[in-house]
Amino acid sequence: MASQSLISKTRFLFVLTTVFCFLQLLQCAYCSEFEVGERTGWVVPQANDTEMHNEWASTKRFKVGDTVHYKECNSTHPNFFSNTGNTVITLDRSGFFYFISGAAGHCDKGQRMIVWVIAQDGSGGHASTSHASNNVIFSYGLFVIIVALQFAHLH
Repeated sequence: MASQSLISKTRFLFVLTTVFCFLQLLQCAYCSEFEVGERTGWVVPQANDTEMHNEWASTKRFKVGDTVHYKECNSTHPNFFSNTGNTVITLDRSGFFYFISGAAGHCDKGQRMIVWVIAQDGSGGHASTSHASNNVIFSYGLFVIIVALQFAHLH
């Protein structure tokens, strides 16, 4: 009888841990990667379409943890500089993010964009992306240990 009770408790803990791990992984599943401009890309807009990138950004709902992927951006004194032609920026806080091309004349021609990131929860959106990644890794590791213990206990 005591053995049956122990098995029931173990199964309950296994199910509870599985649900917890799933919820942690689900949190990450809601993060998105956006390709700036989609098919058009991060390009200098036509003279009559200087708001092109802002119009694209205004149709999206950016959340903390999302990433913005854009290509062909250069800058001289930014907070972040990339000239690889294939840049991914993690939106790690709520608020406004400003993107410009540092190539001569491109910003004046409209190769610029403002992204507004909304908070995911009541925390104000200041959650660290590495903290979320650590939670997922911890949850997965815990899940593997529980599964191993469950199989060891049943056999």
